[in-house]
Amino acid sequence: MDESPLPVVTVLTAPYDAQRPGTSGLRKKTNVFLSKPRYLQNFVQCIFFSIDLRDRQGSTVVVGGDGRYYNKAAIEIIVQMAAANGIGRLVIGQNGILSTPAVSCIIRKIKAIGGIILTASHNPGGPDGDFGIKYNISSGGPAPEAVTEKIFQLSKTIEEYAICPDLKVDLTTIGKQQFDLENKFKPLTVEIVDSVEAYTCMLRSIFDFSALKELLSGPNQLKVRLDAMHGVMGPYVKKILCEELGAPANSAVNCIPLEDFGGHHPDPNLTYAADLVEAMQTGDYDFGAAFDGDGDRNMILGKHGFFVNPSDSVAVIAANIFTIPYFQQTGVRGFARSMPTSGALDRVAKATKIALYETPTGWKFFGNLMDANKLSLCGEESFGTGSDHIREKDGLWAVLAWLSIIAKRKQSVETIMQEHWQKFGRNFFTRYDYEEVDAAAAAKIITNLETIMSDRAFAGHKFTVCEGEEYTVDKADNFEYCDPVDGSISRNQGLRIIFTDGSRLIFRLSGTGSAGATIRIYIDSYYKDACKIFKDPQAMLAPLIKIALKVSQIHERTGRSRPTVIT
Repeated sequence: MDESPLPVVTVLTAPYDAQRPGTSGLRKKTNVFLSKPRYLQNFVQCIFFSIDLRDRQGSTVVVGGDGRYYNKAAIEIIVQMAAANGIGRLVIGQNGILSTPAVSCIIRKIKAIGGIILTASHNPGGPDGDFGIKYNISSGGPAPEAVTEKIFQLSKTIEEYAICPDLKVDLTTIGKQQFDLENKFKPLTVEIVDSVEAYTCMLRSIFDFSALKELLSGPNQLKVRLDAMHGVMGPYVKKILCEELGAPANSAVNCIPLEDFGGHHPDPNLTYAADLVEAMQTGDYDFGAAFDGDGDRNMILGKHGFFVNPSDSVAVIAANIFTIPYFQQTGVRGFARSMPTSGALDRVAKATKIALYETPTGWKFFGNLMDANKLSLCGEESFGTGSDHIREKDGLWAVLAWLSIIAKRKQSVETIMQEHWQKFGRNFFTRYDYEEVDAAAAAKIITNLETIMSDRAFAGHKFTVCEGEEYTVDKADNFEYCDPVDGSISRNQGLRIIFTDGSRLIFRLSGTGSAGATIRIYIDSYYKDACKIFKDPQAMLAPLIKIALKVSQIHERTGRSRPTVIT
């Protein structure tokens, strides 16, 4: 067997003009990565170029993905390029599998310089689906805008990349592998780790596992239904909820990660997790949860399919935060939500006199606040909830948080939610998603809206809708965020129309799609009246929905008659 050092080669390349990372990395149709020569290699090299050479040499990088199509092949390329770029140690999940929260956990635990995650999150997979790659920094969180912008600028001028093409790594066997390279003083160490172990240990230190085990397997056990949607979370749900906490094995479904997620859209919402909704509606289960492709998003359901809006979910966790032992030890430094998320969390923050931050969409903005010890709990309306235990949203953490509340209060999901509304009032919230809209048409809709909103006469404009309801515009702008930690300014983060009663209409182009554009309309309105708080959100928000559709002309301009998804 030839044990001579492996050659490192430099390959000439040419830049691509559309490798700007979105809200969570670079996402494209899988075929783009497969059909465009050196497309992945270019972006990976730009990640390594973005790290100072002195920091890069001999450093540790974590690598893993959600198991979608092209995951293993991409990891093999990343390993070969990491070796050629001076990385000293790679820590990779067995079979290339690591949830996004687990990557963040491991980066922080072993003090890695960063991590590369192969995922397109909640987007579909397979040869005809989507693929994505994102870089997380040493805090465990997504790369901030300064870093992603640097990567993008490098991608426009890249001329060559370094690779060790003969390096072959075994992703199936847990343990260490070493590789000697030409012109490198130290060998590369590749460590294949159990995908679930470090993350499980972390959760044990956060939650009361004995109380959760009693809840899930004791004499009065809570009947649960957990849907991993054939994403990365299957092994985590099986290990933690079933093996550790005693939930029956058949309570966890779709737990085998598949390259195409079984042909489904791994997005935990009422549309794409319809099988879970249907199962919950039978009344056979007390608690239901679904997870997305890479495990950072979650949906919570109660008996008979009672839906917990994500904006309400983070507010309920905030109001019951000391049911979680972790916060009994650390205290609570602050709450935060993304701008489009409803104001439900604000009500809890005000009542508890805890600081509240409103950020643009994107978990990286929360990470900055956490690193400055200003933030403990945060959430986004897009089914993301988390805390400062890592620097990513964390779907399973959110589920265990809810189960901790249920274990303590001994009430159903629906009762907990209803009592919350009675105490704090209710922010009725809905989101309309129009997916894969022609990009030019979507941009024009936003531009036209901004033109309407910038007219001085728009402030004070009265919208009258059926039933004699009138909404007066108090303020209209394009949300701008000044980071209280570093003073950086993020502009153009979403168009806001705010009415005199506090109701809001928000219009955004999503940064998580891979084709065309996704237009999102968010509608938020607060009610305290006891006679109104239990009504259907779509009925309560109908007048504001009409205003949003009228002012945006979205159906007329897209040719659509309805949204792709309603949350």
